[in-house]
Amino acid sequence: MNNPSKTALVSKATLWPFILLTSLFLLWGLANNMTDTLLAAFKKILSMSDTQTSLIQLAFYGAYFCLALPAAIYIKKYTYKSGVLLGLGLFAVGGLLFYPASITMSYGFFLFALYVLAGGLSILETSANPYIMVMGPEASATRRLNLAQSFNPVGSIIGVLLSKLFILSQLNVAEADERSKMTIEQLQQVRQAELDAVMSTYVGVALFLVLMWVLIKFTKMPTASEGGLQDSLGNGLKRLLGNKNYVFGVLAQFFYVGAQIGIWSYTIRYVMIELDMNESDASDYYLAAIVLFTVSRFLFTALMKFVRPSLLMAISAMGAIALTMVVIFGNGMVGSVALVCISGCMSLMFPTIYGLAAEGLGDDTKLGGSGLIMAILGGAIFPFIQGLVSDGLDSIHLSFFVPAACYLVVVAYGLYHYKHKKEIPAMAAGD
Repeated sequence: MNNPSKTALVSKATLWPFILLTSLFLLWGLANNMTDTLLAAFKKILSMSDTQTSLIQLAFYGAYFCLALPAAIYIKKYTYKSGVLLGLGLFAVGGLLFYPASITMSYGFFLFALYVLAGGLSILETSANPYIMVMGPEASATRRLNLAQSFNPVGSIIGVLLSKLFILSQLNVAEADERSKMTIEQLQQVRQAELDAVMSTYVGVALFLVLMWVLIKFTKMPTASEGGLQDSLGNGLKRLLGNKNYVFGVLAQFFYVGAQIGIWSYTIRYVMIELDMNESDASDYYLAAIVLFTVSRFLFTALMKFVRPSLLMAISAMGAIALTMVVIFGNGMVGSVALVCISGCMSLMFPTIYGLAAEGLGDDTKLGGSGLIMAILGGAIFPFIQGLVSDGLDSIHLSFFVPAACYLVVVAYGLYHYKHKKEIPAMAAGD
């Protein structure tokens, strides 16, 4: 048996397409984390509660759920590349819709624009994740996916910086009580200036996406396929539902994404309260979390040459639970630093759950991948629950019990895979 650490990740012939595809992981990381900062922005712009601002995540990650299965059907009928182009196109259109949304100054229109944008991301991720896995030897598929996903938090860093520089720093210093004393005309002027900052940032990103679409359109990409005969959707679903490892993986992904988005969505709010900062200054802690997430992703990818990903993931999830307890029962700088450190534990979870759950799916890889992307719906549901807890108990600290509970499922899946998949050589998961 070949040493898994010596297994090639990608051939020279597919290196440039691999680089192009990996750049897309960066771009949707940028979009995801720009969205997280919108909760703090809209809370101030429109004087909203935590529950109301969580509708941003509901629209964003709800689109992931709705579009993932249609995306799988689309790329099963056509190609991975066609799915990438469709997703990238909708991503750009959603960004451009921020222009009319800012003119109408309608929160509902912004949510619609985010829904379209996230629908594009859903199709893009449903196409790109399995595409990366089949773009080289099966033995290194999950390690290859972890490498590509390592650039996702690089995009996250860029997204947070864009939000800090062009959105959060442009928010008027007036707080809710001061805004309530303004005339309608004064309040409209303040809000228009703030919404214009949101709009111009998203439209700028959209224009760059158009350039990326053209570049990929005219690049010869590998025509990777799952092989085998085209089977019915019903038979594929039946096989997937009978695969315990896959079903548990989808469940773990659902809870993990809910935890991740909950942690990141309320980081700025937590730091603002504990350290008495404004949105722009508090976003530095969010940025630090994303930087740690990025560094840890590369570190964990390297460790997977020597340690099974399932075990690494279980241990890191336990660490995340411990740190979340510090966030809940701690305060000030201690709680804020612990909140940042959770991101280091989370860094390997999404691609590792995806890779482990997709093991051995064969002809069902595209359909199975859509289920794992649909599981991103957790990012809509759990932050909303966290917002309800925060508002209902008037305690952002206690709301972090929600992500803590989610990490328990990730621990359980990691240990399940480690115990029941020992017959699969370590290299199967990039181990």
